[in-house]
Amino acid sequence: MTDRIPSQASLPADEAGRIALLHALALLDTPPEAVFDRVTRLASRLLGTPITLFSLVDTERQWFKSRVGLDVLESPRDISFCTHAIIHDEPLVVNDARLDPRFADNPLVRGEMNVRFYAGVPVRSQEGHALGTLCAIDTRPHTLEAADLQALQDLAGIIADEIHRREQLAEARFDLRNVDAAMRGTEARLRAIFELASVGMALTDAHGNWLAVNAAACAILGYTEAEFRSRTYRDITHPDDVAGDTAALRELVAGRITQFERQKRYIRKDGATVWVHTNVSMKAAEDGRPEYFIIAVIDIQDHKMADQELATLHMQLEARVEERTCELVAANQHLKQAIARQEQAEQALRAREAELSSVLEFANDAYIGLDEAGRVIAWNRQAERTFQWTPGEAAGRTLPELIMPPDLCAEDRLGITRFRATRDGGTLARRLELPAVRKDGSGLTVEVRVHANEIDGHLSFSAFLHDISDRKAEEVQREHDIRHDPLTGLLNRRALGELLPQAQARSQRHGLGFALLFIDLDGFKAVNDRLGHDAGDELLRHVARRLRATVRQNDSVVRLAGDEFIVLLEGVPYTLVEARSVARKLIAALSEPVEVAGRTAQVGASIGIAANAPDHATTPADLLREADRQMYLAKEAGRGSIRPRGEE
Repeated sequence: MTDRIPSQASLPADEAGRIALLHALALLDTPPEAVFDRVTRLASRLLGTPITLFSLVDTERQWFKSRVGLDVLESPRDISFCTHAIIHDEPLVVNDARLDPRFADNPLVRGEMNVRFYAGVPVRSQEGHALGTLCAIDTRPHTLEAADLQALQDLAGIIADEIHRREQLAEARFDLRNVDAAMRGTEARLRAIFELASVGMALTDAHGNWLAVNAAACAILGYTEAEFRSRTYRDITHPDDVAGDTAALRELVAGRITQFERQKRYIRKDGATVWVHTNVSMKAAEDGRPEYFIIAVIDIQDHKMADQELATLHMQLEARVEERTCELVAANQHLKQAIARQEQAEQALRAREAELSSVLEFANDAYIGLDEAGRVIAWNRQAERTFQWTPGEAAGRTLPELIMPPDLCAEDRLGITRFRATRDGGTLARRLELPAVRKDGSGLTVEVRVHANEIDGHLSFSAFLHDISDRKAEEVQREHDIRHDPLTGLLNRRALGELLPQAQARSQRHGLGFALLFIDLDGFKAVNDRLGHDAGDELLRHVARRLRATVRQNDSVVRLAGDEFIVLLEGVPYTLVEARSVARKLIAALSEPVEVAGRTAQVGASIGIAANAPDHATTPADLLREADRQMYLAKEAGRGSIRPRGEE
């Protein structure tokens, strides 16, 4: 016999992880590489064997990454010597395969290859997964010296070192992608804070050129961001305040201060002067030179005007100084409270965003974010677990590419296409059950809910998907159990109640009659009493198989109760003669002896027939009663009888 892989026990304990890593390293089905070919050539010369291979053991094959003395690229795993080599820690050495009971009948030994000698050393990953072997093969029996075996192990170690290096490179690339994603996220958050800040924010270079300006700063000074870029900060600073700015910047660049605040005047686009409170800090390059300056601007024009009014009133009405001072204090306090509330709101918003991100990332449902074009922009951990795509693999691709069967247009089914055209939220407000596929091609059923998000004219979609495959399978199984007999697997009485009206409808529609055969076993009770209930159950299962094997595929077989069965014959114009012919075949099949509980048992059958004409309005219950009555007449007529009699 061929040395096949007999069971899971002969596979490596880490088979799933081993196969996953083997495919992740992208070595299978790749061109030859000198780094491996040098090793196999050297091994062939050192050991004096005509065939030397670096073999990778896949799920159902072994594929040769490097080979000497062999033309084929792969062979079936179930006959390979390497399958045995990877499940052991020590090298596998077979001096003469014809004398080894594991391989004596192997096609590689008895066939054209005529393998006699085999020596294989497992090639392992960093974590110890045996990905394949470095092996030497000869057509003559061979005894391997200890030094030669050590040399083969050393050469296998060279291959393993190369594999380890590639593993480390793959891990490094994965870490770089994670760091890059984190940096992009941080940059986006900082950009949002910059753009949405309630105070003016701006960046300038070392020469005073505006690099970036937020909406609040544009509103304070009346310039667009493009108009800012065509000016320097000196161009829009009141001439009397330029010197103060220059002195403070000099201190900041020298490192004597870390930031400065001052009140100054800017010249608005409309020529008016506006008082502002500025806070300036510097971002230095690695060599200490200024990279850019960060400027926060608060409009205090109203405060300045209030101060001037207070001064005027003080000159005019000294009596109202205290009142106006109190008003100013109150106004200042209100401003501070407003700023404090704004800061608290911003902190709460950041906390809420972090909380929402965490909830989505660790949700039990798969969460997929889509941009307006339907491309993936968010992919949480449950989405990765459910569909097997990593966030990096999923990013920028569409749902039909990733999780939908080729014949299913996901956007149409989800309502996304219609929503883009109509902006009708009702097109998405549905809970759908759809077929889906994983990365490995396996199918599943998901429950999908899609929400549209439209912010500042930008449209995106949030999809929540839940794997309901187990639930659907349970529903199918429950439906099967309701309509089938648990002992024999045949349809049950409940299913018969559904079948008869359907058969009558088909009979009227096509003008074809059908027949109902009521079968009662002869001698079953004696077998049951003599051999026991377990043997009786086994006998009923044999009866069910014989009934099913004797009738046509589109006929129905039902276990009514105990040892009573129904056969519904339809699809051709059945007459009483033809129904009796089928009944005789059934009796002959059931009368054959059968082995149960280690002993021979034999039963017969009595059959009553009720025919249904297409134009005859017989109720299902009446039809069943007629077949039952005819069966009792057959019982009275003697073992193996069929009623009614017909003209044979």
